[in-house]
Amino acid sequence: MMRLLLILTLHFIGVAQAKEAIVAGYVDSHHSDILKQDRRFMIGLPENYHDNALSYPTLYVIDGDFQFQHVSAVVKNLSRMGKIPPMIVIGIATQGNADYIYQTTWRIKGEQDYGGASTFYQYITDELIPYIDDNYRSNSNRIMSGYSLGGLFTTYTMVQNNTPFNAFLAMSPSYWFDDYSAEKSIANYIGEYYRQYKNPPSPLFLSVANEQGMGVDKVYKSLNEQNINDWKLIYKQYPDENHFSTALPALHDALGYLFAGYYEDGYELQAHKDVFAVLATFENKKKNYNGFRIEWLQAYKFSKYVFGSKQTDKIEEILTIINQQFPNSIVNVTNYLAKGFNAKKQFQKAQDILDRVKAEGAKIALWHHQYSLALAGLGQIELADKAQTKAMTLAQQQKLPMWQIWEMK
Repeated sequence: MMRLLLILTLHFIGVAQAKEAIVAGYVDSHHSDILKQDRRFMIGLPENYHDNALSYPTLYVIDGDFQFQHVSAVVKNLSRMGKIPPMIVIGIATQGNADYIYQTTWRIKGEQDYGGASTFYQYITDELIPYIDDNYRSNSNRIMSGYSLGGLFTTYTMVQNNTPFNAFLAMSPSYWFDDYSAEKSIANYIGEYYRQYKNPPSPLFLSVANEQGMGVDKVYKSLNEQNINDWKLIYKQYPDENHFSTALPALHDALGYLFAGYYEDGYELQAHKDVFAVLATFENKKKNYNGFRIEWLQAYKFSKYVFGSKQTDKIEEILTIINQQFPNSIVNVTNYLAKGFNAKKQFQKAQDILDRVKAEGAKIALWHHQYSLALAGLGQIELADKAQTKAMTLAQQQKLPMWQIWEMK
């Protein structure tokens, strides 16, 4: 009996030692010459970041220690579900509450706790953004977001000349600060910007919970009264949330508004006349913020539509258009169309279209997996095994999420 207990004990110890961490992001740091100290930040990468060479928009989050985990989780979920494009999340850490208050506010006469906003902004624009752009595949679309005093700082970055950000998400911003001076300063900047450039300003999302005296309604009113055509200005109230609970639902909605219309679900696809009308809709989405790529879920739904509407006879034309209009999506779309052919046991057709993108697909785990299924269906078992082994090796090397790895098993 004692021997059995010892064996069981060792077994469970072994299980415990085999546990793996689920990595949601990384903490990094660098020295800031501007702030004259080391500064920390968090990085959350898109799920398929390592299996491609694409560039991504960036979402910068003020108060990263408090905000990063739920923001990166929301971004990962929304991008996985096709609602927004994948993006890199950067949580800008503020080092303690006193540092947070100081760095997000401007100077007020006689107050020592405030006043670091201009220097903090300079640090972000001159040191942090260049570091991110040099070390990660980021594009020029940068979103600034923040809540509470972080929301105040978010709109502070909006009204700086030549700001590197081009979308702003301010959740319950503390516009009470400095005797509500933000109401006039933001409105004056926006008005002058519109008069000078004749184009709508960058998208701005404002929100407030069941809070009193925040001043958000006044800022929104002063901006809305300027009647700027085509400006994506959103104001949303959350009467069932308090100041502390509102950050997550507001951020979720803010991203939804910013990328409204990014995704077409199955019902919307079915409403189109034919596959070419769908492709025209996809092409039109390029006009939206950050343009449009056919990510995994949209590629999957598109393939389902093609097969469900019995338009597989148009595959050659479809792939030609995709390659012309969405070259960065051609392998993704081909993989899911091949998945449809494999499911229908039309293995030769699956292999034929996969061969069209063989050079690009050779770097992607899902391509090798679909190729292995096609080869197996054609009776080429040894080659199929090699392709599947390559698929699993790439999946591990490229740190694919477990749900994708298990799909390939």
